[in-house]
Amino acid sequence: ASGVQVADEVCRIFYDMKVRKCSTPEEIKKRKKAVIFCLSADKKCIIVEEGKEILVGDVGVTITDPFKHFVGMLPEKDCRYALYDASFETKESRKEELMFFLWAPELAPLKSKMIYASSKDAIKKKFQGIKHECQANGPEDLNRACIAEKLGGSLIVGC
Repeated sequence: ASGVQVADEVCRIFYDMKVRKCSTPEEIKKRKKAVIFCLSADKKCIIVEEGKEILVGDVGVTITDPFKHFVGMLPEKDCRYALYDASFETKESRKEELMFFLWAPELAPLKSKMIYASSKDAIKKKFQGIKHECQANGPEDLNRACIAEKLGGSLIVGC
């Protein structure tokens, strides 16, 4: 472990995404579909990356394909952690599962890859109950079929 702390806001967002205790349509619109986390400038804390989120209410309004948009928000040359609320289909039904991603692209500096890899346990400890984890080293690792397979379904659906 790298001794990196996890900001309270990160834990709060995870809890809100996991619990899905939304009742009114307005609350549902404000629910987060995807959030990206990064290390603070001093590399001592995992924080929410400013402006890097997708709300359920954006889907179908400003964002047509949330998964594609999510992949597009990840930086080409640096690492990130992310949560994505994936909707997918199994033979029986349509399901939603929270996925945790470690994004470590080939072009990221080695030091960044090492810090993110060694700090992953710190953030995962805070994310109790996450069943699905994916390490991606490039956009090709983030295709719908691979993700759906990890989830045990056949297809990640658009919303």
